Amino acid sequence: MTTPFSGVYPAMTTPFREDRRIDHDRLAADARRLEAAGVDGLVPVGSTGESATLTHDEHARVVETVVDAVDDVPVIAGAGSNATHEAVSLAEDAEEAGADAVLLISPYYNKPEAAGYLDHYRTIADSVDLPGIVYNVPSRTGRNVPVDVVAELAEHPNVQGYKAASGDLGRVSEVIERTRDETFSVLSGDDGLTLPICSLGGTGAISVVANVEPERTGAMVGAVAENQRFSAANQKSKISGDAAASDMARARELHYELEPLIRDLFVETNPIPVTEAMAIREDHPPYVRSPLTRLSEEHREALRETLADLAGGEPEVTT
Repeated sequence: MTTPFSGVYPAMTTPFREDRRIDHDRLAADARRLEAAGVDGLVPVGSTGESATLTHDEHARVVETVVDAVDDVPVIAGAGSNATHEAVSLAEDAEEAGADAVLLISPYYNKPEAAGYLDHYRTIADSVDLPGIVYNVPSRTGRNVPVDVVAELAEHPNVQGYKAASGDLGRVSEVIERTRDETFSVLSGDDGLTLPICSLGGTGAISVVANVEPERTGAMVGAVAENQRFSAANQKSKISGDAAASDMARARELHYELEPLIRDLFVETNPIPVTEAMAIREDHPPYVRSPLTRLSEEHREALRETLADLAGGEPEVTT
């Protein structure tokens, strides 16, 4: 089964200069670095890209920079808002900038009812000729998108995915169960749960940790996908069964290699730690926009140690 979105999509950070203006040169370089690492797509101006502190014009320019920087990978632009008309405007700007899809956080603060969610997402989907991904992250928005709403939205031709960041595997499992179709993808939005979500039938991840460890993250998701392909095609073959078990063992190994870093990347509000991690790796400076602040020195030292440990071994990339 081929779904619209599968694999690993880094939720990109937005690099700033010391004066907190966007550094478009570094942004382009980062997009090229991630593409060269083998990611399946890029997601600029989401929560990790500090979308909440960017102007609409900055949103559009960031998307343009990423689109222009890459050759072959799709760009999924963050275009969510708690005001439907603003989300429509951001989605239209993303389409004009050349994005391939839009990531749509559920309306935050005003906490709509089911009918409001349906109207919000359908209005956006009807306004642009781009596939949209419903982004459920109640820790940011204050409310879960109801599963019934997701199942109904999945019937719209322009609603083609769901980013699961509720931390609730039961909810994710029900979404997968009720949207199992080649035209709809369920992607992990919780790095620590990417392996179990993919094991349940999720098709990949929109990932924070993939900014720092794109090869390992891609290898883990690829190993799960290979396991599922073997299992589906050769259910009665012992040789294939052994190969599938080996793929799953490799996925678990990579999961546990990444777990210390994942914990460090969420010890303070995202994207504070991942921005610091990229500074340690010399990808760009550690600047974030107010009201966010730089990672505390205590956590900075722990992060340096974790990154040093990871650098001691090279990941086995699954193709």
